[in-house]
Amino acid sequence: MPVRLDALDRKILSALQEDASQSLDDIAKEVGSSKTPVWNRIRKMREAGVIGRQTAILDPEALGLGTCFFVLIRTSEHESEWQDKFLGVLRARPEVLEAHRLAGEIDYILKVRVANARAYDDFYQALISEVRIYNVTALLSMQEIKSTTILPV
Repeated sequence: MPVRLDALDRKILSALQEDASQSLDDIAKEVGSSKTPVWNRIRKMREAGVIGRQTAILDPEALGLGTCFFVLIRTSEHESEWQDKFLGVLRARPEVLEAHRLAGEIDYILKVRVANARAYDDFYQALISEVRIYNVTALLSMQEIKSTTILPV
């Protein structure tokens, strides 16, 4: 169930999404409030689960991880034992940035970030050695057009 947020909460969330490292004074000034009410609202939104962990956004190119693949997976296995193993394998692989279970012909889609095609093949070989998969299709991203973590609040 969604948490009730007023206009000030949404302004605070927008400011935090833009730059969570800014000071409480800066956020309060930006949203037109004072420090204590802003801090109390942030605390309440953390407690309610609206605000999760805070992280730094890294540049994959600068880290030598400039190649992004979207991996489409079809499986003939749908038992909970297979699914538990598959999900465990995905969670253990740092190359997997996102994994989604889908409705339709494709069962799962993964966003995989690696150094190059050879590194993707290493990932692929490790994946299929650990869990049985019916079909895998890898799509190389030629250009990232939009990537954001900012939700429309």
